[in-house]
Amino acid sequence: MTASPLRARIDEDVKTAMRARERERLRVLRTLTAALKQREIDERIELTDTDVLAVLDKMVKQRREALEQYQGAGREDLAAQEQAEIEILGSYLPEPLGEAELDALIATAIDESGASSARDMGRVIGLLKPAVQGRADMAAVSRAVKARLS
Repeated sequence: MTASPLRARIDEDVKTAMRARERERLRVLRTLTAALKQREIDERIELTDTDVLAVLDKMVKQRREALEQYQGAGREDLAAQEQAEIEILGSYLPEPLGEAELDALIATAIDESGASSARDMGRVIGLLKPAVQGRADMAAVSRAVKARLS
């Protein structure tokens, strides 16, 4: 049973954080490994790098939403904690796509799927998702595709 390279890196970083007694980093990494393990158990699969990226993406998105709420409520202490967690989790995500790269991927996906209207958006997103997972906000990708197809 071999783990994905990203999962192996995360497990190694947990050990390193333990040895270095980095409490906050260790807490975040343990939360991440628990979420990964939960997904493996729930779906009875061994996670690939794509699956790990999906979990990471979801966790970062949750923290961004919480960050906005804490900032809106004036809770800078909690906002700082969420920001620190985003930075730790974000270190495992690939480099974000630039706008030009994203536009090129969207154009290619539209051509490949033969999409001509907003009704075909699902097919385009289905082709794009593996390529942009963890590298772009899917809500923003969805808006860009919708604008392109309208």
